[in-house]
Order: sequence, then C-alpha cells, then structure tokens
Amino acid sequence: MSDKVGMLLVICGPSGVGKTTITHAVEKQIPGAVFSVSCTTRAITPKDREGVDYFFVTDEAFDRHISENAFLEHAGVFGKRYGTPKQWVTDRLAEGKLVILEIDVQGAVSVKKHVPDAFCIFVLPPSEEELLTRLRSRGREDESKIQRRFGEARREIEVARNCGVYDVFLVNRTLDAAVAQAMGLVNAEWARRQKAVSTST
Repeated sequence: MSDKVGMLLVICGPSGVGKTTITHAVEKQIPGAVFSVSCTTRAITPKDREGVDYFFVTDEAFDRHISENAFLEHAGVFGKRYGTPKQWVTDRLAEGKLVILEIDVQGAVSVKKHVPDAFCIFVLPPSEEELLTRLRSRGREDESKIQRRFGEARREIEVARNCGVYDVFLVNRTLDAAVAQAMGLVNAEWARRQKAVSTST
C-alpha cells in the first residue's frame, strides 16, 4: 500500500481540440501517472499488447461486465464497445497512482457518479471558428464529415458546460501553453490532496 493518495484524472474535449496530445504529455511528465487500460470488443491486432493497450474481450464477456456493474463507464464506437474496468482503476489508485482517463462527456458523467472526487478537465478550442479550422487542417475527412464532427463538437461543449462534472475548462490556444497549464493544474491538485491526507493522519 502506498503512502501517497491516488487521483483519478479525467480529460475530455471534442475532436480536434488537442486533448490526446495533452493527455499523453501529462502521462509522460508526471511520475506515477498511468493511462487507464480499457476493455474492448474490437479484434486484437499484431501491434496490440493484451493488458497494456487494451483488455480484449468477447461481446458476451462485455455484457457480463455490464451486468456485474464492473465498468466505471462504457460506450459504443463504430460498432465496437469500450469500457473502463472499475477494479483496475481502483487497484491503481490504491497504489497511489495518478490514473488518467481520456473519455467523452457521457463517460465523464458516469465516472463522476462512481468516483466523486475524480478531477475532471475539459479542453476547449479558443473559438468555434478555430476548431473548424483545426478539423479541416487534419486533412483526414471530406467536408461533410468535418461538418458533422463540428456539429457533434458544439453539442459536446454545450453538454460539458451544463453537466456540472468539470473542475476546469482549459482553453487550448497553443499546445505548449495548454500542456503547461494542464501540468500545473494536475500537480497542484494532487499536491493539495497529498497534503490533506498527511495533515489528517
């Protein structure tokens, strides 16, 4: 058992806002940080590492996990399902780890119900116009798909602002500044929690 208290960090944001880059930067730069390993029903590929990239399960096993309330959150994406295993996260927190989840708004709402003291950050674009520019600059999709993704992003931001889950709304004007701000926020909150535990014991 660690003498440090663990912390669950949830990072969310719409497509194109840079949340994945920010998430990986936090994971790499903070000692004791681990990225949550999800269960998935998608097929394993030669590059995948079981238990490192994902826990690969059948649809039947996934259904069983849902019935046993074994997920902090779960969602379907393009016909495949993904879920955050509650026990894995609980075990890492008990070890004093910073456990990072990168999930959508609905997932964050579910996680907050299970783990009320989760520290939740929502990454925002500087403006809707800038978000649309960033989506186009990725060059991955045609304009109709970009517009659909942009519409989804606007809805997600609206839900995020009104759901009461997020501790911080972080505006990603430049990536380096956003990473530095995220690091500062997470380190300060984690230090505050360590201090609170040490003073109460």
